Formats: sequence, structure tokens, C-alpha cells
Amino acid sequence: MKALLYEKLGSPDVLEIREIEKPVPKPNEVLIKVRAVSINDWDGFFLDHAANRLALRLGRPKKIIGSDVAGIVESTGEEVTRFKPGDAVFGDLSRFGKGGWGGFAEYVCAPEKALILKPERMTFEQAAAIPQAGMLAWGGLLAGGPLRPGQTILINGAGGGVGTFAIQLAKLQDVEVTGVDSAEKLEVMRSLGFDHVIDYQREDFTKTGKRYDLILDTKTNRSSFDYLRALAPGGSYNTVGGVSHLLQTVFLGTWMARLHGKRIRLVMLRQNKELPYLCELFEAGKFVPVIDGPYQFSESREAFRHFGAAKHKGKIVVRVGSEGNTL
Repeated sequence: MKALLYEKLGSPDVLEIREIEKPVPKPNEVLIKVRAVSINDWDGFFLDHAANRLALRLGRPKKIIGSDVAGIVESTGEEVTRFKPGDAVFGDLSRFGKGGWGGFAEYVCAPEKALILKPERMTFEQAAAIPQAGMLAWGGLLAGGPLRPGQTILINGAGGGVGTFAIQLAKLQDVEVTGVDSAEKLEVMRSLGFDHVIDYQREDFTKTGKRYDLILDTKTNRSSFDYLRALAPGGSYNTVGGVSHLLQTVFLGTWMARLHGKRIRLVMLRQNKELPYLCELFEAGKFVPVIDGPYQFSESREAFRHFGAAKHKGKIVVRVGSEGNTL
């Protein structure tokens, strides 16, 4: 089978499509013929982070990245009871122990518990876009409990995968939502229902004097003091991504927040937890992935470059097939 591999760390230029052996499912796994895969922050993290440098030296790197996949069950292990060959499935395959990931390939093995059936009306590209970003959007909005009518919400990094899902989930309630991102994403954000949009290069939302009941942050690229300044009394700041100010925000920010009656939360990924609920919303026409692309498998390097430049609108999705898969 063909797979997107890297033997060294660095830019997307290190990625190569090669022929490797087709995997064999374990007793509790299914073998998936991958039809689509999306890019997440962790994929770029593994390509260029010190943790994976150590893994490379030890000979145990994640050489095939990609966790959010959609495809067709090719075969099943003898202990699998939920799926059969021919089923269309999707899910988040990420695991931080041995195994996990491997989505940028024609075939991948996955535990049956990491998958659910794909709704018939949902395309494989749409399904691959949902798992991680959808779960983070859901968790980031609801970490402090259900949204309340009249709440003011700000989403930082609103034009990416998490943000474009979060606005759809937020607007199921009577709330006012402001989105912050680059100018080229504002039109898409307006079309999704944002009440207000801010070009971060022209306006600093932490200095306008506006206060928000909830800030959902997909970037975590500012000081915790800035975020606290933008929170209303009793407000909550929930971060789901970014690393540059993460430690300061979680530790120093949490201490400062308590002094001012505000909350700061690091929202952890609840892998695949609410996928059935998101499928229900999709079937009802209330939840639709915004897809950048889709790219062909042979265009994977270009897709990763686009992701690294943070120019994408919604989720970058790559189609995986048997034609034109050479770099």
C-alpha cells in the first residue's frame, strides 16, 4: 500500500509517499481502507517537535501521521462485534502510547472503539473533518456547563476547524458570538453566523473594553493577563490549543483568575465522545463541516504547507485513493 512517511523531522518537504506493507488488524481492530483524512495540530507537532526527535533516535517515531480518518472496513479481527466488511466508518485514531495515528495511508488499523458508523448523507471528506475539531469545539464551549441565553462569547482563531464548528454549536442557543481571525477568513465566519468579526491584525480584542462571558481560544498565543482583561466578572476562559503561552495561562493565569472571580480551563480532548450527537446535528442540517480542499493524496505536502501558514478556512482534508499518489 502507499503511505505518507517521514524519516526525518522538519518542514513538509520531508514527507514522501512510499510503498509499505499493508497492516494486519489485531483481534480487537478493524482494517480500514482510508478514503479521507484531515490535518490536526498534532500532525505538525510530530513533524517538528523535540519529543519526536527523541523518538526518532530511539527508533520509535510516529512515521505515519494523521488521526482523523474516514473509510470503509476492509476486514475485522476475530473479537470485533460492532462492524463488518463494507461498513463506512470514521473516528479519531490518536493514541499517545504504542500505536495510534497512521491515517495518511491507503489502509490503517484501528480499535473498534475508536470508530462509529458514518451517516449515509455524510461524505467521507466531511466525516474526516469532524472528530478532533468537533470534540474540541464541543468541549471548549461546554466545559463550564450548558450555555445560557444572552451570554457573550468570543472565539479566538474562529476561522479554523474548531472555530467553524464552535459557532454552529453555539448558535443552537440564544447567544452573541464574536469571532477573531485574519481578514481573509472573515467572510466565511460571517456566513456561519458570527454576530461580530474582528481582524486580529487591525484590532486587539483584549483592548477594546468589551468583556465576554466566555472566551474559547484555539491559539493560546497571548499572555494570560490579556485574556483576563477581556473576561466579564465571573467569566470563563477555555483554551483548547496553542503552546506559546499555554503553561503561563494554565498555572499563573489560574491563580490570577481566582483573585478576580474568573475561571481559566485547559480543555482536554474527549476522543470521539460526542460523535454520535454531532452526527444527529448533521442529519438535522444544523452542523456542517467547512472544508478547505479537499486535496489529493499526491498534494499532501501542499496541504501541510497551507496548514502551517494558518491560511486555511475550516478543516484541511486530503482524499486518499489509488491514483496519482506519488510525490
